[in-house]
Amino acid sequence: MAYINSDAEDGCIFCNRLNSPLERDKENLILLRRELGFVMMNKFPYNSGHLLVIPNRHVPDLRDLDDKELLALQRMLSLCLEIMEGLYHPDGFNIGMNLGRASGAGIEEHLHYHIVPRWNGDTNFMTVLADVRVVPQHLQTTYDQLKEAFEAKGFA
Repeated sequence: MAYINSDAEDGCIFCNRLNSPLERDKENLILLRRELGFVMMNKFPYNSGHLLVIPNRHVPDLRDLDDKELLALQRMLSLCLEIMEGLYHPDGFNIGMNLGRASGAGIEEHLHYHIVPRWNGDTNFMTVLADVRVVPQHLQTTYDQLKEAFEAKGFA
C-alpha cells in the first residue's frame, strides 16, 4: 500500500538514486556502485534480499547495452548470488527482467534485473489466499547485513 499510495517521483527513480550523494546510499538502499552499474535493494521486495542490478546508463532495453555494460551487469549478478548464498543460504533464485509494460515492468524506461532469493516453502497461505507477501526481516536490517557482506568482499 505504501507504493500504491505514494506520490509519483519526478524523473527516473534509478537515475535519481544514482545521482544522489553517497551519504544517502543507505536511505536509497544502494549497496554497490561501480563504473557501469549499481546494485540496490527493492524497496517493495517479493522476498527478503530482493535485489536490483541496474546499468548506470538510462536505457530501456537489453539490446541498448554495449558489451562492456553487459559483462559488468553479469559480473554484478554473479557477485550478488555469491553474497546472498553466503549470507542467507537460499534454496534457489529467480533472476530476470521485465521489458515493456505488457511484461509487468513497473519501471520500463530504465532496464534492471531482479534477483529474488527463494526458499523451499516460501510461498504460504498469505500469498495464495490474500495476495500478500510476508517479509520476515526489516528492510534496514537486510540492508545492513548485505552492505557488510559487500564490504567484506572488498566492495566498500
